[in-house]
Amino acid sequence: MSFALGIIPVVLLLLGFPIFLVLLTGITVALVFYMNVPLAALHQNLFGSVNAYALLAIPYFIYAGELMGRGSVAQRLVDFVQSGVGRLRGSLGITTVGTATIFGAISGVSAAAVATIGKVMYPSMTNAGYPKPFSAGLITAVGAIDIIIPPSIPMIVYGAAAQESVPRLYAAGILPGLLIAGLLSVYVMWRARRGNFGSGEPFDWNRFLHTTTRSLWALGAPVIILGGIYGGVFSPTEAAAVACVYAIFVTRFIFRELSWRDILEASAATTRFTAQILIIVACAGVFSWLLTVNQVPAALVNYLEAFGVGPWTFLLAVNIMLLLVGCFLDPLSAILLLTPLLIPVVKALGIDTVHFGVVMMVNLAIGLFTPPFGINIFVAQVVLGIDLKTIYRGILPFAALYLIALALITYIPSLSLAGVWLLLR
Repeated sequence: MSFALGIIPVVLLLLGFPIFLVLLTGITVALVFYMNVPLAALHQNLFGSVNAYALLAIPYFIYAGELMGRGSVAQRLVDFVQSGVGRLRGSLGITTVGTATIFGAISGVSAAAVATIGKVMYPSMTNAGYPKPFSAGLITAVGAIDIIIPPSIPMIVYGAAAQESVPRLYAAGILPGLLIAGLLSVYVMWRARRGNFGSGEPFDWNRFLHTTTRSLWALGAPVIILGGIYGGVFSPTEAAAVACVYAIFVTRFIFRELSWRDILEASAATTRFTAQILIIVACAGVFSWLLTVNQVPAALVNYLEAFGVGPWTFLLAVNIMLLLVGCFLDPLSAILLLTPLLIPVVKALGIDTVHFGVVMMVNLAIGLFTPPFGINIFVAQVVLGIDLKTIYRGILPFAALYLIALALITYIPSLSLAGVWLLLR
């Protein structure tokens, strides 16, 4: 059995096969050669894995983000943030952080934030004298915040895999996301002062009021999503559906930027992306079922208990493992593969599964912009039109900041759980 569920997936992954084929091949070999189970179990579990109400939110959030990303929403948000922080040195860099954080509260897709914000901010930063590696590194790294703050799509998948409340996970992600945004902003100001670039400009009340007015409809999306969820008006899935209607209304009738053809094209793009996600979810669900049936999680718990591993040591080991895994797997695949294995251990050690979910998100967020397979790196390379060496040089200090935030979030659970207590008490 270890050959089917361990060796085959690792070999196929190293050979570059798509993750769903890696999982499906291992599953098929296990069922055919090692288990006396009808093959109908494969079909039943494939469909059963995606038969989860929480997963319905995924296509809705993707569609809302796709619509808002095709118009001038990003530019309006940039103008709004810039008008508020323009007097600070490094204001364009701080604007990049703030805009990406707000945009993340609309889309929940990291690569979309890198592409959308990068198109707007990179030319402005380089024209203002910001070093290219610094600008590219900031844009590549800051998009990773989007899988930590709500409405994060990976958090929905984790919630389904760990059988944890999505609203609780969303509430837990707010403070850690803001912590990372704050650390990045402080570093941007320090770096701009040290490098003598990014001088500020005087605050102008007229400009601030004008940009605020222009951005009100764009800012309405996160207010509706989060306000509706924590106000008890609707569930995350219903919030996602409302966000889609709101995005269509704003981009088609208020901003008048998208035609009905554009809206249909966004629907097609959403369908393709959703299919890519759910086929991985389906295969990973069967893989997790096989691990559970063969008592792999229970064996892991017993192994750790025999060695007397405590919560702090376990979290350190998990952080190291997830940082390595994140360099090679996308967040959704990593979550679906590892959550069924780790959650029994987490519960046995008395670690809050909501807190652990945030720790997992931060680890995998770092993997989004670390070589060799960080998806944000390749998106930035295409969008910004620069070589990988420049991006690699630029991301190093930002990776260090994320690691500092990871240590704080891991060992100070209240940074995550305070949001749950404040919003869901």
